[in-house]
Amino acid sequence: MLRRVTATRYVEPLREGGSLPAIVEADDDGLYVVKFRGAGQGPKVLVAELICGELARAVGLPAPELVLIEVDPALGRNEPDGEIQDLVMASAGLNLAVDFLPGALAFEPTTTRKLDPKLASMIVWFDAFITNVDRTPRNTNMLWWHRQLFLIDHGAALYMHYTWHDYQQRARAPFNQIRDHVLLPAANDLAAADTELTHRITPELLREIVELVPDEWLVDPRFPSVEAHREAYIEYLSLRLAAPRAFVQEAIDARERL
Repeated sequence: MLRRVTATRYVEPLREGGSLPAIVEADDDGLYVVKFRGAGQGPKVLVAELICGELARAVGLPAPELVLIEVDPALGRNEPDGEIQDLVMASAGLNLAVDFLPGALAFEPTTTRKLDPKLASMIVWFDAFITNVDRTPRNTNMLWWHRQLFLIDHGAALYMHYTWHDYQQRARAPFNQIRDHVLLPAANDLAAADTELTHRITPELLREIVELVPDEWLVDPRFPSVEAHREAYIEYLSLRLAAPRAFVQEAIDARERL
């Protein structure tokens, strides 16, 4: 189960994010980076963040804790920026928050080859599996904190859910964008990562994680019910994991071309 907290104070916006996430204090006295469901792309970003972030943590990849956070529309009333007020108002209810890592430093692409090759291989494999387009030299979405690497921002993954068009066929497709992955040069054992991670990602784990998604985030007219919507995520990820995995060979080939 994900912990649930209630937002008590809007601290400051993080304007480098297009969806205007913010640092918020909660009733457990913790600080969190909140991803608001009222932002432009809606709750699907939160669904991808939750599924991919929790899946990463479950298989042993370093990622900050996620919590569900209740937001009162009055939270942003003292903010002078009308855009922030509107965003908080539109996000009343349940949102997603990531543990804030104070003093964390952005991962520098120039240090890629110094990273543990096993960890790099596992991260590349994982991002190919979840179709994460957002771990490139331009935007690494990784932080160093207390000398440990942390993976953040998975909202751009699972992009098939914006249309659900032919998702069963797309689940079996390679992931060509893996050629732009910042860690690809260090990922020298993708075959071993494939063996290890496919052993860890069981059908039971996939279901357990998808079940964590709140019902109110699974609103899509293409599905007759919330449960049908949920089952589509489970089916997509299960099909993606089934052998042969074209995305693994695509990653291996991309690295050989470096």
